[in-house]
Amino acid sequence: MLDVLVVAPHPDDAELGMGGTILRLIDQGFSVGILDLTSGEPTPHGDLDTRARETADATRVLGVAWRENLGLPNRSLEPTLEARARLASVFREARPRWIFAPYWIDAHPDHVAATELTEAARFWSKLTKTDMPGDPHHPERIFYYYCVHLRNVPQPAFVVDISDYWNRKLEALRCYQSQFVTGRSQDPPTFLDRQRDQAAMWGYAIGAAFGEPFASREPIGLSGLKEMI
Repeated sequence: MLDVLVVAPHPDDAELGMGGTILRLIDQGFSVGILDLTSGEPTPHGDLDTRARETADATRVLGVAWRENLGLPNRSLEPTLEARARLASVFREARPRWIFAPYWIDAHPDHVAATELTEAARFWSKLTKTDMPGDPHHPERIFYYYCVHLRNVPQPAFVVDISDYWNRKLEALRCYQSQFVTGRSQDPPTFLDRQRDQAAMWGYAIGAAFGEPFASREPIGLSGLKEMI
């Protein structure tokens, strides 16, 4: 059903890590979905209703037609067997070709748990002789987006040019006022200024205005060099 499924620990992680790439994939004709694992609450300036409204607004900006929430606990996300089965069942239902998950090294325990959970659920989703609903399905690839709480410089496997999509990504990020604006200093550089700086740095790395970096644990095959920049 989906070409691409982005697994996000919290609402806003997909937008932060790969909002521009999501927009580009949709424009290229890919069907893209987002699965938020938790509500993201509690947070200092948010609540469940606010986060749901912000997420809905950001989803409309991205143009994503499929977005769901697995309802796992925020702040105590763990890669349990129960959670693995629930996520694997979504993979069997949505049947994505590619999965995107958070980069596997992070200071945020929820992000680390989300990646471990995603990798395990990918394996489980192909199992036969199981009481999980749906037919077996094994997503071809997992790629990893950077939405990390460590102040280090990634060494990505590839960078996607999002120059034509930066303004719309920023519009999606601004939907999350409770997370990125309220309670934060508005003296420059603001949090959103920093996002632009990072995107500009990755754009510079590939000779473009803005970019988003991605990692892969496995080699990436190319059928040709025509689209390499």
